[in-house]
Amino acid sequence: MSHCNILILGASYGSLLASKMMFGGHNVTLVCLPAEADLINAEGFRVRMPIKGRKDPIEIDSRKLPGKVSAAGPADVNPKDFDLIGLAMQEPQYGSPGVRDLLDAVAKSRIPCMSIMNMPPLPYMKRIPGLDAEKLKPAYTNHSVWDNFEPGALTLCSPDPQAVRPPEEKVNVLQVTLPTNFKVARFDDEKSNDILRVLERDIDAVRFDSPEGKIELPVKLRFHESIFVPLAKWAMLMAGNYRCITRDGMRTAKEAVHSNLEESRSVYNFVVDVCVALGADRTDMVPFDKYAAAAESLSRPASAARALNNGAPNIERADKLVQLVAQQLQMRHPVLDGIVTLVDSRLDANRKKAAA
Repeated sequence: MSHCNILILGASYGSLLASKMMFGGHNVTLVCLPAEADLINAEGFRVRMPIKGRKDPIEIDSRKLPGKVSAAGPADVNPKDFDLIGLAMQEPQYGSPGVRDLLDAVAKSRIPCMSIMNMPPLPYMKRIPGLDAEKLKPAYTNHSVWDNFEPGALTLCSPDPQAVRPPEEKVNVLQVTLPTNFKVARFDDEKSNDILRVLERDIDAVRFDSPEGKIELPVKLRFHESIFVPLAKWAMLMAGNYRCITRDGMRTAKEAVHSNLEESRSVYNFVVDVCVALGADRTDMVPFDKYAAAAESLSRPASAARALNNGAPNIERADKLVQLVAQQLQMRHPVLDGIVTLVDSRLDANRKKAAA
C-alpha cells in the first residue's frame, strides 16, 4: 500500500492529521461545512506549528505537499472509496443531519475507522474487557449513532496535540499550541494495522524545507498494541480541560491546572488509577508533572468551556464517561463528581435559555 485514500470527518482538528498524512503522499478528503469546503478546495489549508529552538513557528501549506486534499459535504462522499476513515468532529456533531447518515454508512462499510475525538466512541469502549458499555450510554449525546459499528474495526487515537483556529484568521488556518504525538491503538485486524504502520513510518520520515535546511517536524503518529494507551488523555481532560469550566464562565487550561496544583494532581492521579484498574499499564500513562509542565503553555480555555460559554446545548461529556467508568470499578473522586454536576447545571441553563 503505497498511497492511501483517507476520509476525515471534521476539517478543523482533522487538518493537523491530514497535513501529516499528505507529507507521505497520501490523499485526504475532509468532510466539513460548505463555506469551509469551498475555501479548502480553492486555497487548501495552513497548519502553523511551533518548533523547539526556533523563534517563529513554521507554516505547512497543503498545496505544497505531495498528497492531495479535497473537501466535501457529508452527502458527497462514499466511505467505500477510502482505505481509512478518521473521526475528528466533536461528539455531539455526529447526530446532526447529514453527518449522522454518513457515520452510519461508515459503520456499515466496515472500512477501518480511527477516532481522534476527546470522547472515545461507544464501540471503542466495548473493546475494553469487563466494562458494561450499556451503562456508559448516558455520557453520549446520542448513543444510537454508534449502533452499527463493529468494535474491532474502530480504534482510538489520543488527541494529545493541542490546536486552535485563530479567530482573526480564515477558517482554513490551524494553529498548533502543543505539538505532542498522536498515539493510536491497534485494530483487531492485522491488515488494518498495516495501514497504521505505513502512516507511522511515512510521518516519521517527513522532513520540512526551512531556511536553515531540512528539519524534522513534531507531531508523530505512534502505533500501540495496547488499547489502553490512548486513554492517557482522560487524566489530562479531567485535570485541565473540564476544569476550565467555572460556575459563571471559563478560565485557561494553565489556570485550571496551576491555580490549585495539589487538587489537579489528585484528580489526575485518580483518573490514571481508573485506567490502571481497567487494565492499562501505568508506564503507558503520562506522569502528572510532565502534563503540568506542558499545561504551562495552554493559554486558552478548552473547547468544552468555550462551547458552554457560547450557549451550546450539548458538549462532549468525557467527564461523565470517566465518572461512569469509575463507578463500575467502585471508584469515585469529589472533584470529578463536582465537574459533572457543574457541567450538568450549565448545560441545563443553556438549554432553558435556548428554549425560552
